[in-house]
Amino acid sequence: MDLSRPRLLYVTDLAYPARGRRYCDEDIWLSSRLREEFDVALCHPLDAAALMDGFDAVVVRNSGPVLHYQAAYDAFRERALAGGVPVFNALSGKGDMAGKGYLLDLTAAGYPVIPTVARAADLQLLPDADEYAVKPVLGADSIGLEFVGREALSALDLDGGALLVQPRIRFRYEVSFYFVDRSLQYALYAPRPEERWALEPYEPTDADREFAQKFVDWNTIGHGIQRVDACRTPEGGLLLVELEDLNPYLSLDLAGADARDAFVTAMTHSLRGLLAARV
Repeated sequence: MDLSRPRLLYVTDLAYPARGRRYCDEDIWLSSRLREEFDVALCHPLDAAALMDGFDAVVVRNSGPVLHYQAAYDAFRERALAGGVPVFNALSGKGDMAGKGYLLDLTAAGYPVIPTVARAADLQLLPDADEYAVKPVLGADSIGLEFVGREALSALDLDGGALLVQPRIRFRYEVSFYFVDRSLQYALYAPRPEERWALEPYEPTDADREFAQKFVDWNTIGHGIQRVDACRTPEGGLLLVELEDLNPYLSLDLAGADARDAFVTAMTHSLRGLLAARV
């Protein structure tokens, strides 16, 4: 392998109609910056399995919800693991990469996460709330999410393993922490709860950093990007909403020039480490 100009297959769905976000702009910019160090080709997620053998590594970026192409993603994942293909993010993630069941694990382990259950017998463990969020274990991008009153929970099939239930948190704002490998790069927040993607730069406190770091350290990704999504409760604490470790949107256009440059530097370093580990 010639590590001077490694070949990257950059997986993205440039046409995916994300609400409040422009996947294409982010991936055009980021892939152009990576070309300073790598030879980069963009491809649609449906083509990744067929093309990846011609590259030194695969970078999975804004490829859209896997639910829309589950069979193709499963084939890509199986082939990459069998062939030892370096993938960024590494395919060992325990967060959204493996579905939302990790919310149950984190709840049981006492992490600061929105309380989550998946069985009718466990509904009593949830705090009282005006409404409850019901979401599919394999959901993404709010697909299948609905809010119901407590009286409606008894009508749900909660023992089939396909649904999760959480109390609907009336939070002050949402905040996201963006990591490359184990290092926090920047943070953004949505000061208006009704506008999830109207993000602004956020300066995390030491307590915020410690909060986000514990979830990244819990995960098993050596090389990759993670986004820790949290909500600020009325009492002032943070609760985990999601641990995005498959293809998190980065909102790089809102992060500021210095943060963007530092992010590219960190991502380039991580990719170099991923490639060097294969030699």
